[in-house]
Amino acid sequence: MSEPLFVGVDIGTGSSKGVAVRADGRVLARAIRPHRTATPRPGWFEHDAEAVWWADFTGIVRDLLIADGVDARAVAGVGVSGIGPCLLPADTAGRPLRPAILYGVDTRATAEIAELTAELGAEEILARGGSPLTSQAVGPKLRWLARHEPEVWRRTRRFFMASSWLVHRLTGEYRLDHHSASQCDPLYDLDARRWNGAWAQRVAPGLDLPALAWPGEVVGTVHPAAAEATGLPEGTPVTAGTIDAWAEAASVDALAPGDTMVMYGSTMFLTVMGERPMRHPALWGTTGVRPGSYCLAAGMATSGSLTDWLRDLTGSDFATLLAEAEQVPPGARGLLMLPYFAGERTPLFDPRARGTVIGLTLRHGRAELYRAALEATAFGVRHNLEAFADAGARIDRLVAVGGGARGLWTAVVSAAIGLPQRIPAETVGACFGDAVLVARALGAEAEGWNPVVATVAPDEEWRAVYDARYPLYRELYEATRHIGHALADSAP
Repeated sequence: MSEPLFVGVDIGTGSSKGVAVRADGRVLARAIRPHRTATPRPGWFEHDAEAVWWADFTGIVRDLLIADGVDARAVAGVGVSGIGPCLLPADTAGRPLRPAILYGVDTRATAEIAELTAELGAEEILARGGSPLTSQAVGPKLRWLARHEPEVWRRTRRFFMASSWLVHRLTGEYRLDHHSASQCDPLYDLDARRWNGAWAQRVAPGLDLPALAWPGEVVGTVHPAAAEATGLPEGTPVTAGTIDAWAEAASVDALAPGDTMVMYGSTMFLTVMGERPMRHPALWGTTGVRPGSYCLAAGMATSGSLTDWLRDLTGSDFATLLAEAEQVPPGARGLLMLPYFAGERTPLFDPRARGTVIGLTLRHGRAELYRAALEATAFGVRHNLEAFADAGARIDRLVAVGGGARGLWTAVVSAAIGLPQRIPAETVGACFGDAVLVARALGAEAEGWNPVVATVAPDEEWRAVYDARYPLYRELYEATRHIGHALADSAP
């Protein structure tokens, strides 16, 4: 039989990815499946669990298993991750009762956030759960479901995220990893690292909460029906999995205190690891990936999705836009953009914020707009890193990961934040991290699987431009916030 293979699959916002990795860390096969995110109403973002999560998973695994050099019998373990925190309501058998309500980009539960914050107390919520209640939290969305879809709620007994539902489909187990649970505010007690039963009963009475495990813990094995659907060997071990950003952190081994990850994807996500719980009213305090570890996290509402929008708007392609933007000097020839095209998550927690471009003249074109978009996301990273520092987090090492972690974008970010970024050999991200976690769970030596191959240092000339521009970026939001809110409130 061939040497052991470790399979990792991640369910993303706009696509899902998978890898089959050898015991020496070499990726033997890759697969990707694009999909659409449903937006049935403004501020709503949903996935059909069967048509997106399970269809993508089974398709990706089958693609991996027929790739050259892959022997399905050699698969030693499977790891999964996905977007989150999400809310997929299900019955006692785990059958979905409606499409999954996605993470912080879905802003439908604004009233319930305010209601629960007043009911439980903002300071007490932060002290017990580590995070304020925002559009990222699961608790308010559970209350929204009970209020607005009572027939669905009447049948709801369990809830899943992308990773936990895949684990259930593969193994029959109802488990959730500690990290994902720590984003189910206000249902989880961060210091005690367990469910807050009293608050869970208050927010979602009668809900059966899943048993908890750590992301890299084996929680079951592939059962016969899942083996037939996927081609995986029956009895293959499956780990608990986690939310994609934390699997990304595992992919680059950014798990030690002071390790900081910047994830370049549809949204920009940042994590910094610590030895003890960290709290900040404008960030998310969570558990980490390793047992007993902690994390402070930040997430912007747009980044890659903003550049996708520009590509579609201009009818161009990324290669052309990038080549043109590289000829534009820092500062985008006088343009300044706020990247709040889907509201903003950290550190503003403002779902009514709106995208803004100021400084436009007739000489500006798509190249300047594209450069301004990259700079806007870079300023957003700087804003979040400043909040990390305010919370007392130590930033010792900054690692970039994700599909956008290369070229001009990383150069702009490093110049804007004044810090170098390390670029690993594999930036495919979460699915590789899933393979790392399952390999370690099964006793394989995964250290050194993903070495740093490049470092992006700040360009000092660019840095001077961005240091001067950043205060204007901060001032622009404050000066236009009321206008953005008025426009958001007037939109149909």
